[in-house]
Amino acid sequence: MSLVRFFSTSRPRNAFPSAIRNLLSQHSINVRPEEFEQDAQQPILEHLKKRRLIETIVNEPELSRLAAEKQLGLYCGADPTARSLHLGNLLPLMVLLHFNLRGHRVTPLVGGATGTVGDPSGRSTERQQMEQTERLDNVARIQAQFVQFFNHGKLYADSRASSQLEPGQVQVRNNYDWWKDMGFLEFLAKYGRHIRVNQMLARDSVKSRLESEQGIGYNEFTYQLLQAYDFYHLKHHHQVDIQVGGNDQYGNIVAGLDLIDRLTPGKKSSAFGITVPLLTTANGVKFGKSAGNAVFIDKNFTSSFNMYQFLYNTLDADVSNLLYKFSLLPTGLIARICEFHEQNKSLRLGQRILAVEMCDLIHGEGEGEANLLISDALYEDKDFDVDRVLDAFRRQKMLTVVSKDDLACAGALLQKSMANVSKKEIKRLISGGAVSAGREKLKVGKWEDPIDAQTVLADKLLLLRVGKQFHVYQVV
Repeated sequence: MSLVRFFSTSRPRNAFPSAIRNLLSQHSINVRPEEFEQDAQQPILEHLKKRRLIETIVNEPELSRLAAEKQLGLYCGADPTARSLHLGNLLPLMVLLHFNLRGHRVTPLVGGATGTVGDPSGRSTERQQMEQTERLDNVARIQAQFVQFFNHGKLYADSRASSQLEPGQVQVRNNYDWWKDMGFLEFLAKYGRHIRVNQMLARDSVKSRLESEQGIGYNEFTYQLLQAYDFYHLKHHHQVDIQVGGNDQYGNIVAGLDLIDRLTPGKKSSAFGITVPLLTTANGVKFGKSAGNAVFIDKNFTSSFNMYQFLYNTLDADVSNLLYKFSLLPTGLIARICEFHEQNKSLRLGQRILAVEMCDLIHGEGEGEANLLISDALYEDKDFDVDRVLDAFRRQKMLTVVSKDDLACAGALLQKSMANVSKKEIKRLISGGAVSAGREKLKVGKWEDPIDAQTVLADKLLLLRVGKQFHVYQVV
């Protein structure tokens, strides 16, 4: 179990980051301080619905009442099927973050045990078996990502002045901790009698696989029992009241509620379930995928700037939905941003704000602004502060430091930032007209050509374009 300790911040309330304030002020969109309080005073479930984060709630009236009266515990889980969570995994975590910022306890759970079995929900085929060393590495990575998400989420919330409440406790857990000592016979003897096979067979995740040509293995068939027991264990030992999951997890969540009820006869269990909607883009693609590849929240697999560019390229039709779901900007402000965006789509204001917000949320305060500066420097035809842009490139580890003497040979200069590319390939790129220098896009014709001094901005920043890729140099 890991305990998240939030960092403090001295930022005054309602002091937006300069990147957002500048974007809004350029288009006369005002920040209204009273909207922060209006959102904070709205009942939590009502607010989450307004942000389009809730699909279904099991026993909503009772949960609504309790959420206003006492501190509750929530959890959501992720199996270690990959080295990193991706953008599509964030919706349940956003629900946990909203509750946590209002003082409720949250438990992000990594499935160190259930990941060995495989969840059939939302899948037409069985997952490939994973080596133990790979699975353990994934468990450690995802636990660290959970900790980082809530640390960054708290800082992000403070910078947007979303709440004046102290956040609740965050405890990251691994279900292997309680499954490792649970024997098969013990589980059947103690809990098997409380499980109804007809209900298991009726779950959509099971029915669809039973009707398929491949069928379903016993391991995946019993997955819902393991998830149900996780909920019972967390409820019984750690005061967790609510399970949050994707819409395809509804059956597994209900299985957990049923097991809790059966194991606490004569008592009102006060356990609840919340599902979040399936998140797809306007063209029907699962959100968080880029050319078929997941956009990961770990910088080692998807850089912060590449995430920014992915979000900047969001379809116009998706901007409103994503801003409500993944930012903590006041909902009234989001409505005004979206209204302006609908009338001025070519300015891409909605996409810029979305990209800044999500980069700050996921990677930490200041990431969005750094990426905005870089994106504008590379792709927009307007003046910029060279020193600030250099700092942004440096922050994102996109900068190669060279001397003025290195500008005497374009080919040798490229070798410094293309260490894994052969000299022969660089020569081919140059001779093929793929290399240009500066914002003027002056073609480099030969390996030995010098870099034209006029392409070096303020005598210290050089941009070389190789095909669609940029190589950035600080000249000292």
